[in-house]
Amino acid sequence: MNPNSSLPFSDRLALGETEFQDFKETISSERKIAKTMGSLANTKGGTIWVGVRDNRTFRSIDPLGEQYRLEQAAEHFCDPPLELEFKVHRIGTYRILEVTVPESLHKPVYSLRDDDQWMVYIRVKDESMLATKTMVEVLQRQNSDEPITIELGSKEQFLLDYLKEHPHITLKQYSDLMNLGLRRARRIVVDLLAAGLIRVKYHDKEEYYCR
Repeated sequence: MNPNSSLPFSDRLALGETEFQDFKETISSERKIAKTMGSLANTKGGTIWVGVRDNRTFRSIDPLGEQYRLEQAAEHFCDPPLELEFKVHRIGTYRILEVTVPESLHKPVYSLRDDDQWMVYIRVKDESMLATKTMVEVLQRQNSDEPITIELGSKEQFLLDYLKEHPHITLKQYSDLMNLGLRRARRIVVDLLAAGLIRVKYHDKEEYYCR
């Protein structure tokens, strides 16, 4: 859930681009905006402001034309399709389109790229970032109807104990420390992430795990 959605319009714009909102001057490509919408839907949902530049100045837009392109992107370039909500704000002579992208109940949402590949994106700070295989599997686990239960064996407990003494670890580091193949190490990390026993964070686009 977007924690800023209840703030006044001007206060929300003043926050700039964040994990929960993105600025677009105009919608020039359905595939590019599908990436942004998919990343928000795969995370906690958020808002796209159309007619707003990165420096928070405004430009003239046709709200109905922008809405049509967004609806096309949500229906044809996101899988499963997304249901969007629209609101028009008037600021002086400018009209700004507020587009609410709800958090998806059917994760992961795939977005169609220019190379015709369906990929999963997540929102990290103010960027839409390609999800790692680990995070795609976490989204799949969290979307499953099956309850998330794991057995805390020695390999799982080692990781939990390690993160009590160290701030973070990568998948490769854990794999090397435990002399595990990456596939087996990833399965353990996915289980712990899906169960909420560890968290994921990013630095310079590298994925780390922490308590």
